[in-house]
Amino acid sequence: MAYDGTLADRIRRAVGPRADVTEKKMFGGLAFLLDGRMFCGIVKDDLMVRVGPERYEAALAEAHVRPMDFTGRPMSGYVFVGPGGTRTEKAIKRWVDQGGTLVATPDGGATKKPKKARASKR
Repeated sequence: MAYDGTLADRIRRAVGPRADVTEKKMFGGLAFLLDGRMFCGIVKDDLMVRVGPERYEAALAEAHVRPMDFTGRPMSGYVFVGPGGTRTEKAIKRWVDQGGTLVATPDGGATKKPKKARASKR
């Protein structure tokens, strides 16, 4: 599966020259990682953004945004932004910055709830 190379170049410009950002081919597309944590990427011609569980519903309310869904089960905390939502450099930068800011937090944008400690048996 190919991904939009022009969108990749536009994301690279939005990110700028950063030693802590790497690229990795994943899920048939291209992922951008900040210190090893995925914050955005491209699948076909869609921008994939990690928005986190707290901003998920607000992101879905925006135009051209839908749940990230590979397997028939959407991944909470991740969205696809269609081509209509990435028309301008400013729009791309806003989404890329949002994902990068999220994974730079101490919990790294964790989307899973922490496991409860098990009671020890005595």
